[in-house]
Formats: sequence, structure tokens, C-alpha cells
Amino acid sequence: MIIKEYRVTLPLTVEEYQVGQLYCVAEVSKNETGGGEGIEVIKNEPFKDYPLLGGKFSSGQYTYKIYHLASKVPAFIRLLAPKGSLEVHEEAWNAYPYCRTVLTNPGYMKENFVICIESLHLPDAGDQYNVHELAPEKLKNREVVHIDIANDPLSSADYKIETDPTKFKSTKTGRGPLVGPNWKNDVKPVMTCYKLVTAEFKWFGLQSKVENVIQKSERRLFTIFHRQVFCSIDDWFGMTMADIRAIEDRTKEELEKLRRQGEVRGMRADNE
Repeated sequence: MIIKEYRVTLPLTVEEYQVGQLYCVAEVSKNETGGGEGIEVIKNEPFKDYPLLGGKFSSGQYTYKIYHLASKVPAFIRLLAPKGSLEVHEEAWNAYPYCRTVLTNPGYMKENFVICIESLHLPDAGDQYNVHELAPEKLKNREVVHIDIANDPLSSADYKIETDPTKFKSTKTGRGPLVGPNWKNDVKPVMTCYKLVTAEFKWFGLQSKVENVIQKSERRLFTIFHRQVFCSIDDWFGMTMADIRAIEDRTKEELEKLRRQGEVRGMRADNE
């Protein structure tokens, strides 16, 4: 089992991030769906009395999605996995500013494949030691990874000039561009997503390789996604949560149409 805590700092308030994140999740879902692959939304409904982070949070929005993934996993997994097994089920309990997301493969790997992503969003620059209240044993195994959305390298396939924070300036807020190695110390407002990722893949001979691939993929996703959140601020700034729920409802219908037609779209796996 590999445990990493990714810390993504952004020039937003915690309240702004809630809207921006959900807006971008809807947009990314559409870009990743088509040709029989992509995201199927099964449930999106309120939940309560489900204790999270030691009971600090217990109500919010529950989502259940199925990711139809064939081209989005590394080639060596596609070769091993039988047809139809490349589906990942995602359950998420969003009790913002805390969220827990659990990814499984019940059709094939069952309890031998689990990715748990626990996110806490706080108004700081990413310097708190143990926001997830890990026990000493887990804390000893945790690796902290700071993601710099402006300066971390991206592959040419992942780079888009319109989501480059070093070149973007918001017309609505005046924020950006994010320039230099110490931009986090200069921006106001500032907030950080503390994302604790626990990856477990039990398959003799492949466990460490796949767990490392999972963590590498999560870092790549977090970097690309949060560049988009900031650089799309002029699209979502000023929206309310009611606006977001309406967008989510429309997106669910659009996703079902997209998944059943057209060609495979979106980000592919790094085939290593």
C-alpha cells in the first residue's frame, strides 16, 4: 500500500474552489466521454448521518459513478484484464470542505483494488502537518507531494496554453498570471487542497508497479485539473451552488448521449 498526500495550492478562497471544482468536474466529464467509454452517473443525491474524518463531517452530496475505461488504463493492465473488467466504480461523499472518494473494480478485482482519496480544503498555503489526523503508523508511511500548478512540468500532450497559469490573467478577478517559484507566498486569497491518496492493488508480482502507476496518474490528474480550475475562473466565478446543481443535472443527460455515440475522447494512459 502506498500513501501520498498531494497538496495543491490555488489563488482562490475555499468557497470559490467548491464552485470551480464542481463546474470543472462537469466539463471534464464531457471531454472524457464518447465511443462507449467515459463516465456514467448513477446517483447524485444528498446524504446525512455518514460520519467522516472522525465525525467532524456527516452530511453533504453523495455521487455514484461508473467509469468505462478501456483506453484510459496502461497497456500492461489491458493485456491482463479480461474484456468488460475495465470499469471503475466511484463513490464520493462530498461534505465540503471535506470529501472522501473511493474507487473500486467490483466486477473483477473486488477487494484487491481500492483507491481512496480524502480531500480537505483549507485557507492556507499548504503548510499544515497532519490535517487528515493520521495515526502514527500511517503518518510514518505518508509521503507529502507539493503540486505547483504554475511550474510543475507537463508532457506536450497534456499542455494547453489556455490552461497555463503563467500566461492567464482573469478579467473578472484580476488574478494571475502566476509567475516565479514563490507565487504562493504573494497571492491573496490562497487555499490548499490536501489530497490523501491511498492506493492498494493486490496482485502478486504487479502490486508495487501498479500502485506506483496509480499514484503517478493521480498526480498527473491533479496537476491538469487544478490548472483548469484556476484558468477557467472567468467561466464559473459568481455562480451559486444552485447553478452548479442545474449544470450537473444537464451534464448527466449529456454524458449518457455522448457515451453511446461518437469516438473515444479525452486523456489516455501513459503506456509504460
